[in-house]
Amino acid sequence: MASPAVLEPHGHLFTTGIIAILALTTPVFAVLYWLAIPAGLGAVVLVIHLLSFVVSIIAVVAYFGTTIQIGPDGVRERGFFGRVTTTRADQVGQVLLLDLYQGSTLDTHPQLFIRAHDGRLLLRMRGQYWSRESMEQVAEELDIPVTLAPHSMTLAELRRKTPELLYWFERFPRLGRS
Repeated sequence: MASPAVLEPHGHLFTTGIIAILALTTPVFAVLYWLAIPAGLGAVVLVIHLLSFVVSIIAVVAYFGTTIQIGPDGVRERGFFGRVTTTRADQVGQVLLLDLYQGSTLDTHPQLFIRAHDGRLLLRMRGQYWSRESMEQVAEELDIPVTLAPHSMTLAELRRKTPELLYWFERFPRLGRS
């Protein structure tokens, strides 16, 4: 029996995240140290700096723990916050693959939605994190015909047509980007 295939998010996201963390925290903590040390509060800033470092390490561990395993028992997803969900082929009612516009650009990312027979969302793979090849591997393992959207959609259009496919915060345009 073959071992399950393990899919991981795009590797460049880790590098981009580390650069963003350093770009944000380095100047902030440099200024805080510069202001705090003469006032005798350097230890307080050091504790805060160490706490932010620990939070960053936890985020790195969570990132590397995010996987999708494809095996004979179905698709097993370990999310960013450690939640594990398993989707068996007999649970799946529809597999939908579409391209979603990114903001106000012409760039699109693929999105794979796996729904139960009752319409519940079982698994979502977003192109920002997963490659189209990974999405196709998951769809192939489930052995369910894939429904391809006839054209690319905006988030607002997807929100109007099938809001149940979106995360709760994406359903409210004022909370996020449209």
